[in-house]
Amino acid sequence: MRPLPLLASLLALPVVAAACGGPATPTKQADAVPSATASVAPTKPAAVTVGATNVVPRADFNRIAGELALPLFWGADSNKNGSLDADELAVIWSPFGTGGESPYKASCAFGPGFASAYAKIVAEYKTPTAADDRRKKVRLELAQGRPTLVAPKLANETDADRRFVAEILAAAEIVEDLFHDQMGITNLPAPEDAESKMLFFRNHGPKCEAPKTENDPNCSALPAKVEEKLTGLYPKGLAGEKGFCTFLSNHADATKLMDPFTVVTGTHDAPKAVPYHKYYQSKSEQIAKHLDTAAKELEAGKEAALIAYLKAASKAFLDGSWFAADEAWAKMDTKNSRFYLRIGPDEVYAEPCSTKALFHTSFGYVDQSSIELQKKLDPWKQKMEAELASLAGAPYKERKVSFKLPDFVQIALNAGDARNPFGATIGQSLPNFGPVANEGRGRTVAMTGFYQDPDSLTAARSTAESLLCADAMALYVDSPAPQLMSTVLHEAAHNLGPAHQYKVGKLTDREVFGGPLASTLEELKAQTAALYFTDWLGSKKELTDEEVKRAHVRDLLWSFGHISRGMYEADKHPRNYSQLAAIQLGLLVEGKAVVWKAAEKAANGNDVGCYSFDFAKYPATVKGMMSRVAKIKGKGDKHDAEVLIGRFVDGADAAKVHEQIAERVLRAPKASFYYARPEGSCGK
Repeated sequence: MRPLPLLASLLALPVVAAACGGPATPTKQADAVPSATASVAPTKPAAVTVGATNVVPRADFNRIAGELALPLFWGADSNKNGSLDADELAVIWSPFGTGGESPYKASCAFGPGFASAYAKIVAEYKTPTAADDRRKKVRLELAQGRPTLVAPKLANETDADRRFVAEILAAAEIVEDLFHDQMGITNLPAPEDAESKMLFFRNHGPKCEAPKTENDPNCSALPAKVEEKLTGLYPKGLAGEKGFCTFLSNHADATKLMDPFTVVTGTHDAPKAVPYHKYYQSKSEQIAKHLDTAAKELEAGKEAALIAYLKAASKAFLDGSWFAADEAWAKMDTKNSRFYLRIGPDEVYAEPCSTKALFHTSFGYVDQSSIELQKKLDPWKQKMEAELASLAGAPYKERKVSFKLPDFVQIALNAGDARNPFGATIGQSLPNFGPVANEGRGRTVAMTGFYQDPDSLTAARSTAESLLCADAMALYVDSPAPQLMSTVLHEAAHNLGPAHQYKVGKLTDREVFGGPLASTLEELKAQTAALYFTDWLGSKKELTDEEVKRAHVRDLLWSFGHISRGMYEADKHPRNYSQLAAIQLGLLVEGKAVVWKAAEKAANGNDVGCYSFDFAKYPATVKGMMSRVAKIKGKGDKHDAEVLIGRFVDGADAAKVHEQIAERVLRAPKASFYYARPEGSCGK
């Protein structure tokens, strides 16, 4: 797919990370960093000439820059000369800058601070600094993430665009800080050594998250041990009790206490729910101010829908009117705005009870190529709902659906809950709560800019060759098209069939299954629907036979990636996507649609044992899976859900399969995305 030209020539933007400085140095650095809008056109550092920049290979440069907490990234050796040229250097969005214009880069040349930074990287490359046991583990944690740059460009921007983007990024920095408040890490001590600062920033806290280190209690950005599960959303004493989520769900005041937009304060005997806009009043007011200012920078005639959303979101931060903000957000699409923005509390996966909405910002630009796909799939939406209703059976009944099919967006910045230590969200359907969600009027998006850099493509192909048999590998393509189709169908399916707000009797899925299991089942429904509707659209001649098979190959590899992360986090909180992937693989193998050939060599010619497909059995197997999952959600069948978990997630035989998959997938580090600070386009 043709990449969008985004975020070019925004050299005047003084992008900093005041709130981003919060996690790495919770108080000290945040106080030292100036406001992101303090100066729209800061004094630019003088360009300088530096010596040879071919001493450190690109991969080592990026690794060491991270270990030294330097906000530098060598995006690509575009001219293949083995040297880092100024136009190949990016300055990343992180808490490690100095505010205002970066000292490392001046327009199309190196800035005055680059030479000394490069010298530090060279010295570390030639003679690595000695480290104690904890810091060695921190370095191992960092090494399991492959630094990957996100640096989209915007062509033909205006001064008003620059100011608008500056306000959005300033708001995003405070949103990041709010997220850290929710996760309970804001008041932790500041890491002292450079690699620990980078870990704290990347992971949103001190804990190691990578597969080889997440269960090591001595792997931490902080020398002193911290609580096993940090949270700022519940009282410390209550959050430490076993079964406290169930206790709150069964409380006489449960409706308020489990409201997604509240913080629980008080004690075990007298818990109290405080709305976000009151509990986080000061920071909410700062965000609202930035959003109001951003709205004033836009041209009313061209960006009326975005202006309306900015004003509604600003108001929500002040008075908690999140559902009204959703109404304005749902009216935005590819036709009425160049920009994509979602700012506020949404997903619940990363908090203990999987109930409280976590703050995030996703900002980017709309890709107009999604319009053709929307035209193609739009006539099928109601028929897709009818299919799921039929498979779910009573008591679920077909609804009239009116959701929008996914827009394609290229993300320029993720912050807060949207910025992950490893990987990135490639599709999303929002909101999760309220009238817009309940009535199927939400907006879905597919992110098109991730995993298309050369390093990611090479790693993905190598992993595929280690797990797939030659016949299956013949259907593998580097193009993002097969995965994009699956993402579109997955996100559309969140608006189909029994979703989060569907009730069995008077109970929502979270009340029937509990928050963590409800989240797993909703994602399982959506991803199973992606498999099912791929075949279904093929039967309608909307997809070719080759497109269907290629999509199934990429979906299987997607499941391997999540299985490799493990079924649970270190604190035993379920990994929803990993568990759904394990259930799907188990059922596909059970139905013989996916076949493990133990004696056959994989496509790489080295690994023994590989996966292949029996495409003749695939449609019926997936239909049976879709029917079972839809019935579980439609009937509130918690017993059958636990049967699936017990067999394919927690079972001994399943664990052996997961271990084998993980060994091959984890040979290559997972992508850790870093977002480039806006900069000049060097006339290109």
